[in-house]
Amino acid sequence: MKRIALATCLIAINSGVSLRADGSLVASLTWLAGAWQLANGNRLVEEHWTMPSANSLLGMSRTTRDGRTIAFEFLRIEQRDGGDVFYVAQPGGRPPTDFKLARSTDNELVFEGDGKDKVKRITYRKQGPNGLYALVEGEEGGKTFKSEYRYTRALGVLRPLVDSPPARPLR
Repeated sequence: MKRIALATCLIAINSGVSLRADGSLVASLTWLAGAWQLANGNRLVEEHWTMPSANSLLGMSRTTRDGRTIAFEFLRIEQRDGGDVFYVAQPGGRPPTDFKLARSTDNELVFEGDGKDKVKRITYRKQGPNGLYALVEGEEGGKTFKSEYRYTRALGVLRPLVDSPPARPLR
């Protein structure tokens, strides 16, 4: 147990991230928790993160166009036995892909893949109290790509981009 605690402290010292008093790196990621959105015309990207526990955050992402879901992803950030932290993505509900925490600060997380997936790096950066920047980098077909997401904190109830028919009562 002492080895795990020492390894966690060494990871935090080397990466520049602040630890909570209990030694949990993940539990300090409260800035990521909440609802985030990015609207662009008739397209809306939402990302929702739970408050962290001592060892994990759970998240989901959904992209809609004209009020209809066109993509979704299940997400989690977890601190595993031994202290390593991983971002685990399941786009479209597919099997999980792990990205190991490569470096972090109080306002930024950088995760890197093992080279087997087209996505090589995922970065989250806090931008003030109501901004979140996400960057997905990779390579496909011999060409590099970058996808940037500039989210704002979703305050209050989200309203649909298009009028939707009223929901039918459950029977």
